[in-house]
Amino acid sequence: MGMEVRWDGVPRDAVWAGVDTHADTNWLSVVDRLGAELFSGEFPTGAEGYARLIASARALGTLVAAGVECTGTFGAGLAREMASEGVRCYEVVVPTRSRRRRSAGKDDAADALRAARQVLSGDDLAVPKSQDGWVEEVRALYVAREGLVRSCTSLANIALATVRKAPDDLRARLEPLGTTGIMRACACWEDDGSAALVERAAMVSLRALGKAWVAQRSSARDLEGAIADAVRKGNPALAAMYGCGALSAAALAMAAGDNPGRMASEASFAALCGASPIEASSGKVRRHRLNRGGDRRANRALHVIAMHRMRTDPRTIAYVERRRAEGLSDREIRRCLKRYIAREAYRLLTNPEDVPAEGTGPGLREARIGAGVSQKDAAKALGVTASTLCDLELGHHQFRDLALRYRKWVDDGFPMDAEDPADGA
Repeated sequence: MGMEVRWDGVPRDAVWAGVDTHADTNWLSVVDRLGAELFSGEFPTGAEGYARLIASARALGTLVAAGVECTGTFGAGLAREMASEGVRCYEVVVPTRSRRRRSAGKDDAADALRAARQVLSGDDLAVPKSQDGWVEEVRALYVAREGLVRSCTSLANIALATVRKAPDDLRARLEPLGTTGIMRACACWEDDGSAALVERAAMVSLRALGKAWVAQRSSARDLEGAIADAVRKGNPALAAMYGCGALSAAALAMAAGDNPGRMASEASFAALCGASPIEASSGKVRRHRLNRGGDRRANRALHVIAMHRMRTDPRTIAYVERRRAEGLSDREIRRCLKRYIAREAYRLLTNPEDVPAEGTGPGLREARIGAGVSQKDAAKALGVTASTLCDLELGHHQFRDLALRYRKWVDDGFPMDAEDPADGA
């Protein structure tokens, strides 16, 4: 569901525009305050076409707002141009085939008119992503990495199928290596002429697949490093969130966009990520179920963070045990955790610099070493694993809550009988 907008105090000559976007052309429809169509026409894409489209709409009156279809794809350039020209631009939801009236038909002019009348009504609109900041950089890197990972998976599947059909001697040598071992071994294979005809044909194919797999996997890892750097620079608070790796942070940032303020509240972000609860009560049973809508990349990121915290975070572990005692299933507990994490992520997305400077890991490590306290004893006192504390101290992750507890523990004089952080969670 989109947002609702009400047009109060508009001038008498107010007009509203609707645009049906395509790869090469955009169809514009302009309506007055009564929804009567004043203009309908086609314009080319590109800077000149965008300028002509906006000028044509403004020539008919005071342009209040425009509804544009597909602002994330074909309409992205037009939406950016409208924003730079001071035109209030909204994304209109394209109706599914089942929602269209059979007698209404479908063509570009009709779609543009429907978009114009929808923005005039102010119902079911959304503020488009600005696509002009660090998140757009992350999106380009993320999409490229996803494509490389899918390609690696496809290459590995072809190679495994080839190995299973290969001669028994070759199959016996390769299968115990596992997928990664097979691809690396095949990439390094040298033809010494001793192999039989069928075996040689299989190895030539496997070598080509292996070399492509190694190269693409290396490129995917380079892109993942670039994503991590971009997230740390663009939103250090999100990068520091406990259990949130670079790819999870990137997925959450892409769901919010470069202008996360377009979302009215953290509940809007949770719905966008498919983490808002759906009523599933019946009779005497009162319960909620998982939301299977929303941005599935962001939803998967919330799931990964929740699973990590359920294994490593003392407070989350205590929460899970308490909810299990109340009769909740593990699936329902994960749903609750994802909703809580979505709330935390929204706060960090809208406050990108919200990282406790006083809790930086290297400084805390120096204080601990100066006091003669071992890392193992410090981890035990803080209720975390030694590896988690090591990540914080080396600056690999800036776990906000742990850093603040660590700072308090240092200020209190390193008490080894510190209160369990899970108490009272």
